[in-house]
Amino acid sequence: MAVGTILLVWLIAYFGVGNDLVVPSISDTFVQIWQLLGEAAFWSAFGGTLWRTLEAFLISFALGIALALLSCVFGPVRAFLAPVVSILRTVPTMAVVLILLLWTSPAVAPVIIAVLVLFPVLYTSMLSSLDEVRGEYGDMATSFCVPKTRQALCMYLPLAAPPVLAQLGAAFSLGLKITVSGEVLSATARSLGSMMQQAQGFLETPRLIALTLLAVAVGFLFEGLFALAAYLWRRRRA
Repeated sequence: MAVGTILLVWLIAYFGVGNDLVVPSISDTFVQIWQLLGEAAFWSAFGGTLWRTLEAFLISFALGIALALLSCVFGPVRAFLAPVVSILRTVPTMAVVLILLLWTSPAVAPVIIAVLVLFPVLYTSMLSSLDEVRGEYGDMATSFCVPKTRQALCMYLPLAAPPVLAQLGAAFSLGLKITVSGEVLSATARSLGSMMQQAQGFLETPRLIALTLLAVAVGFLFEGLFALAAYLWRRRRA
């Protein structure tokens, strides 16, 4: 239903604007998708972007889960990280990219900016899930004198896993979007961002939209994989 609505809006915009440089036809765009899938340069760029996204995602996930566990059981850690997370949420992405380009390389800057955006999101969602579990089982664990570290690792983390896994797909999609944006601003070699920048510079609108649709498709794919992982975890724990 949603796909049909998007295609209908696309058709209306195409015939309404009447300019292929602004709104290309659906057929031209899908021809470009097919051509891109047959280009070695696309797969090289796709691999580079996916690798940078995975790097940023894994770093953010590791930091998020470790610090969320510490914040869940140790109040001073939560108090210390609260303003840090708030600052990271408000930092303008473009300004950070420009600063990072002075300090790092175009290949590294998109990874760092993606971590700066993803970490607050993952930390907050994980801490919320852990707090919910702790509110339900914390008093019981305390009454049985279970050490805090064991509470966090053996109780809170396994019980909070399903909602956390369900949110990871959206986080990965966000990381992909931020990584590609960082690549465009950084002119990163061997990346989807640089291919988009080139397509925009040469007014190849069908190619630009085709690249965008492929990036969106990858995001949907990973969201589905994480949703499946959450479902399988629930079934295993049932």
